[in-house]
Amino acid sequence: MTKRVALVTGGNGGIGSAICAELASQGHAVVAGYFPPEKEAAEAWQKEMKDQGLEIDLAAMDVSNFADCERAVGEIAGKHGSVDILVNCAGITRDGVLKKMPEENWKAVMATNLDSAFNVTRHVLNGMLDKGWGRIVNIASVNGQRGQFGQANYSAAKAGMHGFTMAVALETAAKGITVNTVSPGYIATAMTSAMPENVLEAIVNSVPMRRMGKPEEIANAVAWLASEGNGYTTGANIPVNGGLFTSH
Repeated sequence: MTKRVALVTGGNGGIGSAICAELASQGHAVVAGYFPPEKEAAEAWQKEMKDQGLEIDLAAMDVSNFADCERAVGEIAGKHGSVDILVNCAGITRDGVLKKMPEENWKAVMATNLDSAFNVTRHVLNGMLDKGWGRIVNIASVNGQRGQFGQANYSAAKAGMHGFTMAVALETAAKGITVNTVSPGYIATAMTSAMPENVLEAIVNSVPMRRMGKPEEIANAVAWLASEGNGYTTGANIPVNGGLFTSH
């Protein structure tokens, strides 16, 4: 297998960690992007990964800031070479019904969850085009496909992410680059495990498989889309949701 340079934004999060671990275990040079104010937590996470035998580099980057992404991508290229595999995984939630949603909660979610896909991809794309090879995977959500009460901002951003995927897939299809979306359902992470027991039970009961997904199941889907073997799937939205939402 060819060793590639992989950048995973939000790489130290629950799903991001599993993606980083899977790509690193395959021998890629993996860089985890993290929100700059969270440096201490990111370095502690990096040590945990190293203790598991996984060498993962860190890159401080505010994905909502175009110029900061340009800086970070340039630094990564200087250290490792240009990015071959990009996983746009950074995301936040600021839930609330629309009639009460403050403007800043709308803007924060759109900036981190959707603008970020442009901000980062824009700066890695030319390197992929120069090589004639690239893999871009955007992590969206089942709620971007079906909507979710109290998540007008999050659902809109995640739906927009797949629109971005489809357009960029068409622009790059003849250039050796694939661009795809993975839309997770409810995944067992530290964030979800902190939910009240009755809420977790209601979630599990709503999923046809009667369980939450594992971060590793998302990572496996991403790893396939990012592989040498996937040269012909592009513009797709891969659902990993236990049957919670199905579509033709």
